Amino acid sequence: MKNDDISRRDLEHIWHPCTQMKDHEFLPMTPVKKGDGVYLEDFEGHRFIDAISSWWVNLFGHANPQISAAVAEQARTLEHVILAGFTHEPIVRLSERLVALTPKELTRCFYADNGSSAVEVALKMAYHYYKNIGKERPLFVSLENSYHGETIGALSVGDVALYKETYGPLLLRCLQTPVPLDQSESAALEAAAAFEELLQERANEIAALIVEPLIQGAGSMHMYHPRYLKEARRLCNEYDILLIADEVMTGFGRTGTMFACEQAEISPDFMTLSKGLTGGYLPLSVTMTTNKIYQAFYCDYTLYKAFLHSHSYTGNALACAAANATLDIFEQHDVIEANKKLQAVMARGLEKFKELNNVAAVRQTGMVGAVELEGYAPEQRIGLKVFEYAFERGVLLRPLGAIVYFMPPYIIKEEELEYVLQTAYDAIASL
Repeated sequence: MKNDDISRRDLEHIWHPCTQMKDHEFLPMTPVKKGDGVYLEDFEGHRFIDAISSWWVNLFGHANPQISAAVAEQARTLEHVILAGFTHEPIVRLSERLVALTPKELTRCFYADNGSSAVEVALKMAYHYYKNIGKERPLFVSLENSYHGETIGALSVGDVALYKETYGPLLLRCLQTPVPLDQSESAALEAAAAFEELLQERANEIAALIVEPLIQGAGSMHMYHPRYLKEARRLCNEYDILLIADEVMTGFGRTGTMFACEQAEISPDFMTLSKGLTGGYLPLSVTMTTNKIYQAFYCDYTLYKAFLHSHSYTGNALACAAANATLDIFEQHDVIEANKKLQAVMARGLEKFKELNNVAAVRQTGMVGAVELEGYAPEQRIGLKVFEYAFERGVLLRPLGAIVYFMPPYIIKEEELEYVLQTAYDAIASL
């Protein structure tokens, strides 16, 4: 079987995400036959390093033997069961482990199947919480330049025009507050002061502040200081606003700690998790919250006080098995400590980019690095040129416009990471 055959059959029927399908008149589709560690391989034997963890989900490599075995074993006993009124051991064990790992106030787990859905759950739950205690709080606040997903509620609290602008008439009411301009503590304090000004005017209308802790993923990999999270937590407490930490991308070690919130020593009212939760194997997400929120819904039968939100595959047993196997790897190996060596390799490699005239900024938080290019108009599609250059040399990069970023699986070897960085450097230098 050849790449061209699979590509032709694909384009007859499949509409791909975040893609202008007409591009594939000149841009070849890449069929993937198999994965092995940090490598993906097409049907003709070409291998390439997955330097973006397949949209930020893969932690411990493709076809990881330990996770694969856990999913296969689970498939022999129970693949799925309705979670309304039923349960199973993998989800009970996973929930216990997540409660033990996450900030101390988070004791309740509500499952869905993707990050956008986890955000939808948090938004609905926050609004419904206030309704249950007799308050009407119809507004949410998010940071400028934020991204929280592409379902209607998640899109509403985002602020990246590329995703949001077309659907404006459909969206929920939301307010934006400034994001810290950079990774300095002073910028964090300035942004927190702006948030307080907003709360002084409209706190009694606001249900929650939602943030991507430390890194705004699709928002150009913009990064900021943990002090902002600490100030946001303080202000939310002071003005009776709930705090939603969207750790869909930042969770499970990406920022250098298990969860980004740890770096500010805060416990949010909600934490949304997905992507790395199953090691990149199966769709699963969880919205974690506090017993205080849970108790506002806990009562004798009253239909409108119950939280009526469901997904057919909520708490899927196979996905939970993958998640438990992923957490096993964290427990059996000091992943966070081991990643420090890779972070240092990334830091050294990123330093070199600063010498290029077409580089505006370089930034890093944990296992995420970003190089921001300047001097290019959107219609030049500079990110596509970087993608094509790197892919021809065996590296999968998928720039966000003029942002070339690196988010590899944690099992990448130092020499492989150095090759990824050098390839990106050469691509940018060649423009």
